[in-house]
Amino acid sequence: MWQYDFMKLAFFAILIVSPLFAMLGSMVVQNKMSFFSDAMGHSALTGIALGACFGLQDPLFAMILFALFLAGVIAYLQKKGTASPDTIISIVMSSAVSLGIVMLSRGGGFAKYSTYLIGDLLSVTTRDIYRMLIVSAVFYVIWAIFFNRLSLFSTNKSLARSRKIPIFFTQVLFSAIVAVIVTLCIQWIGILVINSLLILPAATARNLSKNLFGYSWIAVVISLISGIIGLFISFKASTATGATIVLVLSAFYIASFAIRRLFYKAL
Repeated sequence: MWQYDFMKLAFFAILIVSPLFAMLGSMVVQNKMSFFSDAMGHSALTGIALGACFGLQDPLFAMILFALFLAGVIAYLQKKGTASPDTIISIVMSSAVSLGIVMLSRGGGFAKYSTYLIGDLLSVTTRDIYRMLIVSAVFYVIWAIFFNRLSLFSTNKSLARSRKIPIFFTQVLFSAIVAVIVTLCIQWIGILVINSLLILPAATARNLSKNLFGYSWIAVVISLISGIIGLFISFKASTATGATIVLVLSAFYIASFAIRRLFYKAL
């Protein structure tokens, strides 16, 4: 498979995206924001529709702007406390997705956007690799600066507030990071499975780790291994790469229960 340039680029993309998704996913799971990240993925349809309305060849910019707007709306409504967080996210997501479907299906043109549903990791270009590297670098800088705040925010909001950590700012910052990274990778991984790629490594690591530090690194290792195996299987079986990687991650998640049971029995 290494004789094809598109496979090499897909492999590099996995090496960049897998650790990024694992570290972000570990905090998403810790913050109980799995539904939020799913909402960001599905709402990308509206961003695509807006990009099409403005005649953009590449709707990515419109998708990111709309995702940031949506993240801000959700954070604001949660701050006001008008309803439970999952209710607010459900209302905003269903409204945004419905708007996107209506706009894209007008005149029967939805079919040409269906590739965004399943993604195409093999379509990654050199330009996309550079773009991912820049986004990853920015993410790791933010992660290094705000890691302690994000960790305390995710484990105990009352304690974080007593330490004078700005709760609303931290929540908006984290929501914006999730929105940008999820939206950026939609076209390669697919709207239908992108949240699984974000959540499964972290959920598996949670079954195997004893502390927050180990939790993040185990998630990174699992994500990398699953990504490489999934890419190899998808090439051999001619299947969708994103969905194949998710199935490999699902197998790791199921296996983690058996490993955990054996480990605790040994103790």
